[in-house]
Amino acid sequence: MSGHRQPQDLVLIKELELILDSCILELTPVEEVWPSLYIGNVAVAQNRKTLHKLGITHVLNAAHSKQGSIGDQSFYGSTCVYFGIPAEDSDNFDLSQYFRLAADFIHKALKNKDGKVLVHCIMGMSRSATLVLAYLMMRQRLSLKDALRLVVQKRAIYPNRNFLSLLLKLDEQLTRKRRLCPLL
Repeated sequence: MSGHRQPQDLVLIKELELILDSCILELTPVEEVWPSLYIGNVAVAQNRKTLHKLGITHVLNAAHSKQGSIGDQSFYGSTCVYFGIPAEDSDNFDLSQYFRLAADFIHKALKNKDGKVLVHCIMGMSRSATLVLAYLMMRQRLSLKDALRLVVQKRAIYPNRNFLSLLLKLDEQLTRKRRLCPLL
């Protein structure tokens, strides 16, 4: 996938990276980036006390298959609903295959009055941020640039270029769909 970027895509990706570079925040263990939606690192996800303090009811692990980030429902018991995505933080992993599943999981969780979602990977910068951006685009109708601007005000994130190009594709698809059918 990554070897097939058009020059136009690289220009757009550079624009997105400028937005990312505008972030002046330090990377912290966890931040609320949208009401009741948190991005965090693996240490937060594995700290039941912190999760309880934050009121987290749902955990989306974007690094499910990684050493040191093996989560499962039994770890969280009845306190949290767990969903694991075995994503690689690499230049050729197609994270877009999980955009809809992740967005639906987050959306369903946030529809609960008390629902709070932690989306995490190892650092809470690339995989988890990409899935949260996809959610904001698909379910909150934000453009990619607006979603990025919003999140970098709350958390230091840095999706890799492959993920940025997948988000660009999603942005184009959603824009096209909404042009054809404004209700979507």
